[in-house]
Amino acid sequence: MKKSTFSRRKFLGTTVAAAAGVTVVPFNYSFTNRTKKPNSKVNGVQLGLTTYSYRSIPHGLEEVLEYVLKAGVNALEMRSVLEEGLGIPAAPRRSRRGAELTDKEKAERVAASEAAREEQRKWRLALPMQKYADVRKMYNNAGVDLHIAKFAPANWSDEEIDYAYKATKVLGAYGITNEAGEEACKRLGKFAEKHNSLAIYHTHGQFGEHGFDLDTLLGYSPANRLNLDVGHYYGATGKHPNDIITKYHDQIPMIHVKDKTGPNHETPNANKPFGQGETPIADVLLLLKEEKWPIDVFVELEYKIESDSDPVKEVIKCIEYMRNILE
Repeated sequence: MKKSTFSRRKFLGTTVAAAAGVTVVPFNYSFTNRTKKPNSKVNGVQLGLTTYSYRSIPHGLEEVLEYVLKAGVNALEMRSVLEEGLGIPAAPRRSRRGAELTDKEKAERVAASEAAREEQRKWRLALPMQKYADVRKMYNNAGVDLHIAKFAPANWSDEEIDYAYKATKVLGAYGITNEAGEEACKRLGKFAEKHNSLAIYHTHGQFGEHGFDLDTLLGYSPANRLNLDVGHYYGATGKHPNDIITKYHDQIPMIHVKDKTGPNHETPNANKPFGQGETPIADVLLLLKEEKWPIDVFVELEYKIESDSDPVKEVIKCIEYMRNILE
């Protein structure tokens, strides 16, 4: 594997300077009057979350910030809330699962998708970077840092990928995340190099697939990195995540945490509330605490939520679960 000359710490420093020349106009909704800033760094381990955790409830930029502050979190991976919050044209709704479409209906859907895709491309290329500076200002004023932008742009045009990395730098984030795959890892890392940033690849069950070669994927660019999802990893393989974290710790700027059953459980590879699955979450956290590796630990909430709760309450439980392990 190629050893990179890039580092996450370097990006966190350089992005501040890159955005310093941007005049920022804050959003109308202000969190600046809060006297207590959130802090989810516990004994050297940076806890945080991906905003995907709030996908089932209203999740505009201001709403998400309120949820995050309730959880006491100060580090985020921003997902679709970014572009949706800034007004990107919506894509057509997906067909109902199992729906049978006629050839004409299929053709109409393809045409609608292509038209929406072009409208989104035009929107991205016309959007002033000031809009992202405003988002950063609103979150930073509340004490929340934007570490990752999950634009997932590997299939976008070259111009759109440049847009994504420019926005990432203005946000103060150290990289972009995308799902791991051969073509994505070949393509996106080159743009990360160009923009002095990182291309970070999220994994689902790939480690359980025959022939999955992480070294090759990371080796396509010195800016390529791994976003290891320890829940998906354990659920797919039954192997302890600490082994791969130890081996690739200098190539892993962030991990996702969820609690899952293993492949040999009576309900294999199933999401569970934290503490009810089999993923060795405590072992992972204590390893990071002991080794002091600069690896962000982000909750990705995917388990079923009971009717008397909601994602805001459940994220708080997940963060507290991890805090208690580290304190």
